[in-house]
Amino acid sequence: MSHQSPEVVLTERLRFQSLACERVGSPLYAVLLERAADDLEAHGPTWEVLRGHEGDPGPSALALRLMGAVNRLVLKGEEPELAAAYRQADPEAPGRPDRRNDDAWPAFRDVLERRGEDLRRLVELPVQTNEIGRGAPLLPGFLTFAAETGLPLRLLEVGSSAGLNLNWDRYRYLADGFAWGPAESPVTIDFELRGEAGFPTPAAVEIADRQGCDASPIDPSSAEGRLSLLAYVWPDQPARIERLQAALSLAAGLPASIEGAAGAPWLRDKLAEPRPGQATLVYHSIVMQYMSEDERAEFKGHLSAAGERATESAPLGWLRMEPAGEMAEVRLSTWPGGEDRHLALAGYHGTPVDLSAGDSEQNRNIFPDFPPC
Repeated sequence: MSHQSPEVVLTERLRFQSLACERVGSPLYAVLLERAADDLEAHGPTWEVLRGHEGDPGPSALALRLMGAVNRLVLKGEEPELAAAYRQADPEAPGRPDRRNDDAWPAFRDVLERRGEDLRRLVELPVQTNEIGRGAPLLPGFLTFAAETGLPLRLLEVGSSAGLNLNWDRYRYLADGFAWGPAESPVTIDFELRGEAGFPTPAAVEIADRQGCDASPIDPSSAEGRLSLLAYVWPDQPARIERLQAALSLAAGLPASIEGAAGAPWLRDKLAEPRPGQATLVYHSIVMQYMSEDERAEFKGHLSAAGERATESAPLGWLRMEPAGEMAEVRLSTWPGGEDRHLALAGYHGTPVDLSAGDSEQNRNIFPDFPPC
């Protein structure tokens, strides 16, 4: 049985993420990761930073950890030449074939070469994203569950990061012919809405409780927490950066309760007893791929057991947005009854939201090897 060399394993990780970045709208990162893969093959500074990580699990997103490590130095003001190259990146430039964003590579490589020791330390940090744009595809589930139960919602988010998506009802959602949320909100989520299918749009939703868990929670009120989140937003996507900054500012005055805990045991404890008079909604976005098969089985087992205890006065919902190929799928399960339904397909950063795509085996949550975003 043949085994791939460390160089081949690492190069494939970089090229795989390069293709994903191109597909999800970052021509800058698509080109830089492609060039980094070439450099690693030649045993350049990329190899010096990443060697020894060939055994890292795929879901740990080594390529994005590299990009986040470099971007952290840029955001701290320590690499002005690369910062200037990032600012000049053309967000409309295709990653291939003309590679207009290739101009950033010399400055990027220079940082890898000069700051190799720092980057080897920083690349150990886990990817931390808190993409509030995913609130748009989750919104049909939030509003459907609220309308069908008619009760205040008890929110339980798994993989909360900084808890920004626990504030989903405090954001303004806008699409062609659609608007929901407080008009005065400092956070606006613009998205493309496809399909003629609709969903309930109550004027207001009452939230009784907001709680979340994360293996490595982030404090959105701290400078280090804000830096950690911004470092993993791709520099040629300014709309995402502005939206995240607005959500961080809002969260600073409305801190959420986030526990440092794994999802399955946390969920077991939170669902141990029904909460009469409240509709408990468990939700997550792009989380299940980080769990092992055993963890996913335990997680679903706790939901199933809690579903059997659910009543009309204490209903339970499970809303999730998880990988299903080139788009993510949004599904909602509700108890009592155990109904499970497909709600939408969506882009990994939240747009477009396609309500017309029907339920099928092809778009079920299958947790494929799609790289994190």
